[in-house]
Amino acid sequence: MQSHFSRVGSTIGSKIGKMTISTTASARAHYRDQVEAQLKANQESLDNLTHTGSQVTFEIDPPETPKPNPDLKVFFFDIDNCLYKRSTRIHDLMQVSIHEYFKNELNIDDDEAWKLHHTYYREYGLAIRGLVMHHDIDALEYNRMVDDALPLQRILKPDAGLRSMLSRLKESGAVDKLWLFTNAYKTHGIRCVRLLGIADMFDGITYCDYSQKDNLVCKPDPAAFQRAKAQSGLGDYKNAYFVDDSGSNVKTGISLGIKKCVHLIEDEVDPNLGQTPAGSIVIRNIEDLPKAIPELFQR
Repeated sequence: MQSHFSRVGSTIGSKIGKMTISTTASARAHYRDQVEAQLKANQESLDNLTHTGSQVTFEIDPPETPKPNPDLKVFFFDIDNCLYKRSTRIHDLMQVSIHEYFKNELNIDDDEAWKLHHTYYREYGLAIRGLVMHHDIDALEYNRMVDDALPLQRILKPDAGLRSMLSRLKESGAVDKLWLFTNAYKTHGIRCVRLLGIADMFDGITYCDYSQKDNLVCKPDPAAFQRAKAQSGLGDYKNAYFVDDSGSNVKTGISLGIKKCVHLIEDEVDPNLGQTPAGSIVIRNIEDLPKAIPELFQR
């Protein structure tokens, strides 16, 4: 027979369990309300953009892949911490956003959330790959709750110097296409270049397609480079140029035979992104490209 004390203990335990569930549900609801409010503000900001270069002039998802052109010259640009400075701390903001997602959506504590996040990033190149593989997370919903919810409009502004450098590159005629190549989903990448006022400088974008749940291909996987090559119409890597803040991504670019690969290191190498590989060109600022590859900026 169950004693009075065991019955009381069982009752208290049941109440505590229900209270924990209720508290967790409340915290998650609050988290989601905050995200929805920020998403609304972000969309309103995008809808109101009017500055030069705030509108995309290329087809984001063309219905057909172009025929490879053996003579085509393409310059591939990473976006995050490359077209804008790492010192903007957007990366840190993104880490907080990812952490909040792990904690609230997986219902785990702070320590476990940080550990799991960095484990997945280290093993798969993107936290979302681990979430999809091990937790059956909807990648598009993750993108919406994490990347799309970042208040980028508070940080990124039209960059006249960056636009001038890209204009010089286009006008030189040394390359045929300027191509965005990002591990983010298209919505985040496009929002960044629109806010920076350079969306019209590019001819296309290759992104990590979160809608392909079973095939999340991202840099430094050579398959991601192959996708960029095919989508841009590039016929031969020897006619390509590439800039990225990740040493691991640059290393793959070099191994594939890309003509010149540039490693952008604003301050110091991030060990999580890989060391600077042999054969790469190092710059501290994206606007240093004319000094790093001067032949591309001469008319």
